[in-house]
Amino acid sequence: MQAKRIIPCLDVDDGRVVKGIQFKGIQDAGDPVEMARRYNDDGADELTFLDIGASYKSRATLLDVVRRVAAEVFIPLCVGGGIRTVDDMREAMNAGADKVSVCTSALQNPQLLSEMARAYGSQCVVLSIDAKRTGTDKNGKPVWHAFSHGGRTDTGIDAVQWAVQAVEMGAGEILLNSIDADGTGSGYDLELTAAILEAAPVPVIASGGAGDLDQIANVLLSTGADAPGADAALVASLLHFGKTTIREIKKHAESKGVCVRW
Repeated sequence: MQAKRIIPCLDVDDGRVVKGIQFKGIQDAGDPVEMARRYNDDGADELTFLDIGASYKSRATLLDVVRRVAAEVFIPLCVGGGIRTVDDMREAMNAGADKVSVCTSALQNPQLLSEMARAYGSQCVVLSIDAKRTGTDKNGKPVWHAFSHGGRTDTGIDAVQWAVQAVEMGAGEILLNSIDADGTGSGYDLELTAAILEAAPVPVIASGGAGDLDQIANVLLSTGADAPGADAALVASLLHFGKTTIREIKKHAESKGVCVRW
């Protein structure tokens, strides 16, 4: 059985880690370098840095953070936010990123995924999908749309179909953010996660809604009847505000039958 990953997510704005609820109500959560060092020492499998400002100025600030973190930690780093071109990807990789995450830029130009995969390999290309439930289809099944610009713009694109297309274009992994669940502590959107896992033949990182240890273990074990669990769980608020630790998450997940890395 392949080990599941626990990945702290650091939303960085103007050089600080911040956190909100459903992409709103942003509050300061701490120093990114200090937090990255702590998570590395505590057993995180990877770190994800997302530039929520996504402007040229904020990306330059984020790359400085990545350089300082890369000098101190020894786990893979994923950097996202404001990555619009292969040159932007190159800057991030040169700063110490092992892979990059793209959302809005890929929705606007799907060909970017192919260009990035050709330049660095699909394993370095993470498609970030900010998905929100927008209704149901004629069979009563939920429909999710992919949102752009930090969850502010409904593109009208079906999130599941977008995941399939993006993998065909070159995405090697999917970071799946549930806007509905983000920061609520009510648990991951298991239906959404199951739909993406079923459709896309690449690793899927579940994100948004982690409120307790059971919820993290559950999304890694199974997302429904006979449905597989996510390949990794992204965790933010629980860690940032001291409600738990990486080791506690892994110990609990292992007790529930999840294969984790130590």
